[in-house]
Amino acid sequence: MGCHRFQVIYVTCIMRNMHVALSAYFWNRPYTGSGQYTRQLVYHLHKLVSDLEITLVCPLAAGESPPENVPEGVKVEVVRLRPGHLGKVWFEQVDFPRVCRRLGATVAHVPYWGAPLRSPVPLVVTIHDLTTLQVREYRRGLGARLYNALVSASARGADRVITDSAASQQAIIQHLGIPQDRVTVIYLAADGHYRPAANSLVDQAVLRKYNLPAEYVLYLGGYETHKNVTTLLLAYTYVAQGTGETIPLVLAGRRPATVSDHFPDYDAYIQRLGLAEVVRWIGFVDEAEKPVVYRHASAFVFPSRNEGFGLPPLEAMASGVPVIVSDGDSLSEVVGAAGFTVDPDDERAMAGAILAALVQEELAADMRRKGLVQAAQFSWDKTATQTALLYSRVIGNW
Repeated sequence: MGCHRFQVIYVTCIMRNMHVALSAYFWNRPYTGSGQYTRQLVYHLHKLVSDLEITLVCPLAAGESPPENVPEGVKVEVVRLRPGHLGKVWFEQVDFPRVCRRLGATVAHVPYWGAPLRSPVPLVVTIHDLTTLQVREYRRGLGARLYNALVSASARGADRVITDSAASQQAIIQHLGIPQDRVTVIYLAADGHYRPAANSLVDQAVLRKYNLPAEYVLYLGGYETHKNVTTLLLAYTYVAQGTGETIPLVLAGRRPATVSDHFPDYDAYIQRLGLAEVVRWIGFVDEAEKPVVYRHASAFVFPSRNEGFGLPPLEAMASGVPVIVSDGDSLSEVVGAAGFTVDPDDERAMAGAILAALVQEELAADMRRKGLVQAAQFSWDKTATQTALLYSRVIGNW
């Protein structure tokens, strides 16, 4: 605690003459991990040093609304976004560095894997994970391979890489060949709205909106192949046998609109497993309502094979919910000893962990207590402070 307080005082001094230009490509996509990270980082940097100059370089497509919920005092530089994937690449490689030069920024930060190959100012890039390199299905197309090659080269040229976990740091060192002293681990955090305490009237309204029962097991996240939801569904065939199908599996998050290498045919799989009466899709959950959906769950399961960090399990722990995740990767790092970690290919072990959290009350209570303690180790204030310190080191080495 004392060390963090000293860092805050130091950061407050060094950042007053700093101008951070930050790519806001994901600002208007707060339902994505990169969007949440971008917003939280800006909010807390601005709170940390109110006179720090921050400019969001925001690409907007024709007809798209201006960036929302920008803190007062944070500047916005709008760039017209050209259509298609090439428009995104043009923004990253041409528009963003051009604006950084014109603004006279002290440091440029791209908070996702999409930095320019050449930057006129010191450059920091955040790489949350290497999923697009590590998962075969995501690198089959020529366009995907070319973009992976481009952003890999840009990361190697950045002054410093930030990543969300030690597991991701090792993957970046191994796959991109970037020296360890240029890859810094800075953890993310759960928003302060995720907590066990509840306003019962508001909570009941949200539960009615999503038609949620008194008990349910929750998955909230994406549905790409690497999220491994198919193994969770297979595990739930055993859970349903053990609970008599009285506790449904609730699937929250945007439901895939198509079936492809990236998105399995979930409806067909659920029918084949005989889970049609046990699985409930509730779709996209508003950000303001996610804490309610979390804290009323009997257990939260996140079986993903590839994660740079894993915000949903941390949000669930902060909400006082027992958590089951895949072992290895960053999820074990985030959850620590506070939750169950299981082999992502072992549906029986996954089912056993879920059932234990559901039927063993003392175990579930212990997991809730440990989860709250574990979640409290992470904070956005720490994230912002450590990021600011990194900026100062990069500028000093330029």
